[in-house]
Amino acid sequence: MQAEELQNTVKNIFSAYLEQHSHRKTPERFAILAEIYAYPGHFDVETLYNKMKMQNYRVSRATLYNTIELLLACNLVRKHQFGKNIAQFEKSHGSKQHDHVMLTDTGEVIEFCDPRIQQIKATIEEVFNVEIQHHSLYFYGIKKTNTSK
Repeated sequence: MQAEELQNTVKNIFSAYLEQHSHRKTPERFAILAEIYAYPGHFDVETLYNKMKMQNYRVSRATLYNTIELLLACNLVRKHQFGKNIAQFEKSHGSKQHDHVMLTDTGEVIEFCDPRIQQIKATIEEVFNVEIQHHSLYFYGIKKTNTSK
């Protein structure tokens, strides 16, 4: 899906969600959505706030937090709590399923995709007669140092 097409799709989903739940459709909310979907990778609210301030958006932290809550509710954003760090977010629509390795010594987050995880998901669905709608898998580790013998 092209970037512009993705932006239009998520804008339509968000617009319908706001309407359905009697929330106001404000330019700030759509600006936040557009910034999130233009952002590569994970972000925290403070980083997004600073980025939008630098671009002269008039958006308060409260508006950002409230909008992110709405985006979480309509599944356009996914929230991660990597260890004890600040909550991180990422866009969820149009991105393929992936999981994370959190390096506790550096704070680095590595994304990976392994088809075997989808096989495990299918097995769980079959065994327990459930439909898994989404999942999160985190591995925590540290960077190995190269030791030569």
